[in-house]
Amino acid sequence: MGIFGMMVPEEYGGTDMGVFASCIVGEEIARVHGGVSMVIGAHNNLCIHVIEKNGTHEQKEKFLPDLVAADKVGALAMSEPSAGSDVMSMKLSAVKKGDHYILNGNKFWITNGPVCDTLIVYAKTDPTSKGGKSISAFIVNTNTEGFSANKIPGKLGMRGSSTGDLTFDNVHVPAENILIGEGMGAFVLMRGLNMERVTASPAPIGIMQAVIDEAFPYAHERKQFGRPIGHFQLMQGKMAEMYSK
Repeated sequence: MGIFGMMVPEEYGGTDMGVFASCIVGEEIARVHGGVSMVIGAHNNLCIHVIEKNGTHEQKEKFLPDLVAADKVGALAMSEPSAGSDVMSMKLSAVKKGDHYILNGNKFWITNGPVCDTLIVYAKTDPTSKGGKSISAFIVNTNTEGFSANKIPGKLGMRGSSTGDLTFDNVHVPAENILIGEGMGAFVLMRGLNMERVTASPAPIGIMQAVIDEAFPYAHERKQFGRPIGHFQLMQGKMAEMYSK
């Protein structure tokens, strides 16, 4: 249906319909299934969008068409067991050896992590620095030796979206897979998160719309004291508040 390439130029297989159209699609999918909306949102906004905004022409040609066609699943790995909101304290390291970087460490709470093929990974390339220039962003093929992912069990909600515990054990990543350049990870991260916050916001709206879809007809069907409960002023006030919010 083209929903995986709505913010991608046509030359890379996208439809280039823009952010607003993508948000409408996200809202409507979440109106039916919040978990599926999260799967698609991570694929589109955390992987495809990051490559489209920060990748070279060669990187885009190599990775975007398969992601846009959904032949491959995308994800982004930022959080770690001890580095969530304080992302700059991440421990996963990337050491350059010739024409490759060697990645070692863990990532946690990664949406699409157990099922992804293409992964944006943030890693420390300068462990001596705590500033923004200490991390870099890489495009990683999850078929690479040394990479493994386990599904985190027992989630309270969004169970249709798999969340992963990722391990990098001497994972070799070609130097050509770095986004923008070494030390530019914080720039790539914030550039991506700024848009991700916008494109994530329609999902809760869709979920709230689904609540209205169920609650309002019920208020006309359920009867108490001889009339539908939707005829009572208190219920009408609650419904009006739900709708306006």
